[in-house]
Amino acid sequence: MAKQNTGNAKAKMKMTRQSDLSDLTLLGKKATASRHLETFPNHHRGRNYVVTLKTDEFTCLCPATGQPDFARLTIEYVPDKKIVESKSLKLYLWSFRNEGVFNEHVANVILDDLVAALTPRWCKVSADFAVRGGIAISVEAEHGKR
Repeated sequence: MAKQNTGNAKAKMKMTRQSDLSDLTLLGKKATASRHLETFPNHHRGRNYVVTLKTDEFTCLCPATGQPDFARLTIEYVPDKKIVESKSLKLYLWSFRNEGVFNEHVANVILDDLVAALTPRWCKVSADFAVRGGIAISVEAEHGKR
């Protein structure tokens, strides 16, 4: 019986703690676009695991024509010390909505910003842009080795 209690105590130590929320300023607040990515501690650093985040609602603008570009984004990473908070990621991605940027550049900027915020063991950003002008563009940008 005592071993089960010890195991439960260890499991609780790896759960979300109130202190994990102390640096989060966007969660539970009014949503406005922001280039600020917030993070919380990874309590499972002893193992490699993949976090996958997906959206079908990414938009930016063609820098030449101002026409909208729509993309399906997939972000995958193996966290080290930090995990990205999903609402801050949503607001971060939203900040590109009125930005004129080539598809190839935006995928790499997103990767660079995630790497700067998280210092992950590995990260990959895949951006599948909708057909425009008869051509679809897919971009995969990767950091580190999986």
